[in-house]
Amino acid sequence: MIRIAILSFAHYHANFWAEAFREESGVELAGIWDDDAARGREAAGRFETMFFADLDAALAACDAVAICSETVAHAPLIERAARAGRAVLCEKPLSNDLAGAARIAAAVESAGIVFMQSFPKRFDPISHELRRLVTAGELGRINLVRIRHGHFYGLDPEFRQRWYVNPALSGGGALLDEGVHAADLLCWFFGMPAGVIASSSAALGLAVEDQAIAVFDYADGMLAEIVSSFSFSAADSSIEIYGAEGTALVAGVDLASRDITSGGFLRVYRRSQAEKVWTTPPIVPRFKLGRFHHQNAIAFARALVRGEPPPVGLADGMRALTLVMRAYDSIRSGSRRPIV
Repeated sequence: MIRIAILSFAHYHANFWAEAFREESGVELAGIWDDDAARGREAAGRFETMFFADLDAALAACDAVAICSETVAHAPLIERAARAGRAVLCEKPLSNDLAGAARIAAAVESAGIVFMQSFPKRFDPISHELRRLVTAGELGRINLVRIRHGHFYGLDPEFRQRWYVNPALSGGGALLDEGVHAADLLCWFFGMPAGVIASSSAALGLAVEDQAIAVFDYADGMLAEIVSSFSFSAADSSIEIYGAEGTALVAGVDLASRDITSGGFLRVYRRSQAEKVWTTPPIVPRFKLGRFHHQNAIAFARALVRGEPPPVGLADGMRALTLVMRAYDSIRSGSRRPIV
């Protein structure tokens, strides 16, 4: 039996992970540590597990940890877990900056621990079908990709008081919190781009950007646009892939489209078709079906039980964070920045 402790319930996704660990065969939820004792005790009560006020005690009572703290705390918590030899599942983004990511990489590699980065879109069947269409060449040479990813919580006064919009705890706003999902898809589908030019705004008056646009250029001429926001009240297509031989459009994979788009989530057109009509494969996004954020925890638990490498690793987290941080560099400089 693999014992997994959750470190911090600062991020709401900890609730989904706790549910998954309690249900998954071969693992048990060993307890919860939180630097906010009231929050930790409340969560431990709901999930009928032990609360640890002491981090060392929590690490001694488990084989692995799942970290759902404020982003700025990822590096120090992973360093502590690595010194204890514990496997780690880390909430996205990997860190609040590249210096923190370097600390994480050094700790993970020095200790030789199992590490998994949380990117739930990796477990959505829509994502896998898009990647298949691209890698199989069914859309031909890809010329343009557009990914819009965000939510509407910035319109909620309660959200605007939380740590997500405090740069000292989060490291950034919509570009980091939401754009990192899109950045991971770009790296997974197409590899690393050559450069980026980006812009952002804080129309809601927050201490972080509530919307941003980043355009990445690739060595082969492809352009890829990421649009992230905390104020999408509603939307439809959020992923667009345009190739010389076809196009793929996706809806229902973010909060802005999940609740109002009811069908035809993937639409594909191929130039070779006899008729100029969209085809709609019968694939429903995991985000639409539910238990979307559970999938990271399930994959982590199963990898540990089977003794297999996790499906998303440290390098994936580093690549996506690098894209976002270079976009921030571009925003500050007002010019294109290379991806290095």
